[in-house]
Amino acid sequence: MKLFITGGAGFIGSNFIRFILKKYPTYKIINLDKLTYCGNLDNLRDIEDNKNYKFVRGDICNQKLVEHICKDIDIIVNFAAETHVDRSILRAQNFLKTNIFGTYILLEIARKKDIRFHHISTDEVFGSLELNSEKKFDEKTSYNPKNPYSSSKAASDFLVKSYFHTYGLKASISNFSNNYGPYQFPEKFIPLFITNLIEGKKIPLYGDGLHVRDWIHVIDHCSAIDLILHKGKPGESYCIGGNCEKANIEIAKIILKEFGLGNEKIEYVKDRPGHDRRYAIDITKIKKELGWTPSYDLDIGLKNTIHWYKNNLWWWKRLKEKAMLN
Repeated sequence: MKLFITGGAGFIGSNFIRFILKKYPTYKIINLDKLTYCGNLDNLRDIEDNKNYKFVRGDICNQKLVEHICKDIDIIVNFAAETHVDRSILRAQNFLKTNIFGTYILLEIARKKDIRFHHISTDEVFGSLELNSEKKFDEKTSYNPKNPYSSSKAASDFLVKSYFHTYGLKASISNFSNNYGPYQFPEKFIPLFITNLIEGKKIPLYGDGLHVRDWIHVIDHCSAIDLILHKGKPGESYCIGGNCEKANIEIAKIILKEFGLGNEKIEYVKDRPGHDRRYAIDITKIKKELGWTPSYDLDIGLKNTIHWYKNNLWWWKRLKEKAMLN
């Protein structure tokens, strides 16, 4: 089996590559990444000499390059995306180009070469849920994106669906909840809190801190994608979540407790525009059809994640400094 992974130097993509090479020693992987601010080859330093792994620096919008890579590919897994909501509010153009046009390029090549295509999306395309309600997102939830990032991902999802229905492309989609774990870019929510506390700084909490997210460890997410690739059906979407809804203030307090610190380290900051109130994922479909359930306990997962960042200052310090300059 030969996989073409786009955006594989990012947080989830790099963890997925490592997961696949460990589980399937005979699989071959080509990783295409533009190496923008959150793409980092250090994420894959431990496997860069693996004979079944090859890295290519480039853009998914480069049609000639993608066509060259896809000469004998069995599956394309599209992780490549601009993902940070705050950055999309400031500069939406890059999100439209990569997330929409880039996906179109990949779909066209997959269609022409009859390559199985899996698209990594997000639960943010569904919009927001009310606090204190029992409703959750599932595969039948209507799309209702609220910011440039989620709007661009929603558009790419519809493109993928259209290529299945119009051309019969063997394509699938997964919409996942908030990931955490090693190698996550330090401007993201959990690593920002952890690295700030390591540096003796306060942790910035948007608004009242009551925004709720469903949290999933990145390795659980990787195992779900693996099942979809091997057992999932073309034309289907799968919602992936951790069955772990927590308000942002709760996550902050769990992390503070692990550092032996109190609420005095919390700094409430102005809420960002269009900040969705609550996300929650119903995993009934993937659990019933593919037999997948998350395995990581949040408390243990966060402890392990904190430990990783404490022991890998070399990895995140320069990235954090670079992000502040940009």
